[in-house]
Amino acid sequence: MNSAATVALMHRRAGQGWIEVIAGPMFSGKSEELIRRITRYELARIPTQVFKPALDDRYAVSRVVSHSRLSTPAVPVSSSEELLKAVEDRTVVVGVDEGQFFDGDLTDVAMMLADAGKQVIIAGLDTDYLGRPFEPIPSLMLRAEYITKSLAVCHRCGGPGLFTQRLGQSDELVVLGATDAYEARCRRCYDPQEPQQDTLIDLTEVEARV
Repeated sequence: MNSAATVALMHRRAGQGWIEVIAGPMFSGKSEELIRRITRYELARIPTQVFKPALDDRYAVSRVVSHSRLSTPAVPVSSSEELLKAVEDRTVVVGVDEGQFFDGDLTDVAMMLADAGKQVIIAGLDTDYLGRPFEPIPSLMLRAEYITKSLAVCHRCGGPGLFTQRLGQSDELVVLGATDAYEARCRRCYDPQEPQQDTLIDLTEVEARV
């Protein structure tokens, strides 16, 4: 990646930056943890920027929004190179949500930013719905100083949710959705070959009808 932004970044002092990765399945609080960390830096008046993949417009176009509806402003970008060019020189902390939706250059970009003195925090899925490594998150984890492995609560038994179970039949790797398209599952309840699931009954709705 040869760009003016890269050249400018490499002239900054090195040695103060690092990479943090927040990884885990859906519904494990990755975005919420990213928002919490970014908010903490903002309260300390440290310049921050947050980025998200442009294709993820489920809750908002220019905000990172967690499933619990916490949010923070974010810049939507279409590629890792576009992200790199958008990082301002004054920025100290760079947050990236849904890192698995970026291209493979995100690893190199994160390393460039860290080498240039930036503190980079990236949240994303480390495995896909078939349980396979979901790049570039695994590669980023190998190069990160800090890794937070988040677990969800299994939608079926309440156990430790390590996997993302897709509901419905699709061979596409990327299918945007939330509770209507995915569940968190534990090791015992997870089945990547499971056919289309029946919609789980919402107990709050049942109680309301009683």
